[in-house]
Amino acid sequence: MRKDQIIEAYQFRHACKEFDAAKKITNEDFDFIMETARLSPSSFGFEPWNFLVVQNPALREKLLPVTWGAQKQLPTSSHFVIVLARTKQEMAADSDYIQHMMKDTQALPENVVQQKGAAYDHFLKNDFALFDDERVMFEWASRQTYIALGNMMTSAAMIGIDSCPIEGFAKEKVEDILAAEGLLDRERFGIACMVAFGYRKNEPRGKTRQSKEEVIRFIG
Repeated sequence: MRKDQIIEAYQFRHACKEFDAAKKITNEDFDFIMETARLSPSSFGFEPWNFLVVQNPALREKLLPVTWGAQKQLPTSSHFVIVLARTKQEMAADSDYIQHMMKDTQALPENVVQQKGAAYDHFLKNDFALFDDERVMFEWASRQTYIALGNMMTSAAMIGIDSCPIEGFAKEKVEDILAAEGLLDRERFGIACMVAFGYRKNEPRGKTRQSKEEVIRFIG
C-alpha cells in the first residue's frame, strides 16, 4: 500500500458507536483481521492473549446489562471480540504456559530456554518489578493485548471495516457470566478489553487530534 492509502485508513477509522446490523463481515475478511492479531508482537514473544469472538445472540444479551460501553455495539456489530489477558500464574517464568511457549511454540534449545527463562524472571522481579502484585502482572499482560487490538482495528480500517474498542464494562460481572458459560478459566485469564467490528450506520464527525508539534519531540 502507498503511504497516503495507509493514512487514509487511519483517517477512516473511528470508534463506531452503532453499526448497520444488516451488513455482515465475510469470513475471509474477519479471518484476515484476526490473523493480524495472531501475528502481533508481544514482550518476549509470549503472546499473553486469547480472543473470544462472541457471535451468540443470547450471550450478547446477557452481557448487555454489564457492558455499558457497548449498548449499541453489542446488538448491532457483525463481530464482537472479548480480548483476554493471562494471569500472574500463567505468566510466571516457570509456568507450564511460558515453558510451552519457549519449548514448543518458539522451539528453543534447552540451554536457550534456561537463559531466556532466567532473563525473563529477572525482568519480572527486578527490571520492571511486576511480580509481587497480581493485578500489576495482569495489567502488564493486558498492555500487550492492546498491541493486537490496535493491529486489528488498523487492518480492519484498511479494508473498509469499522471498529470500536471498548473498556466500558464491569470486569468482574462480565467474567462471572463468561465463567458460568464455561468460556473463562479465571485462574488463567481475565478480561483486558473488548472490540466490536462491522459497518457504520452513520457517518462520524471529523477526527480531532492534537497537532504533531504538541505530541512529538525530537531529541537531537
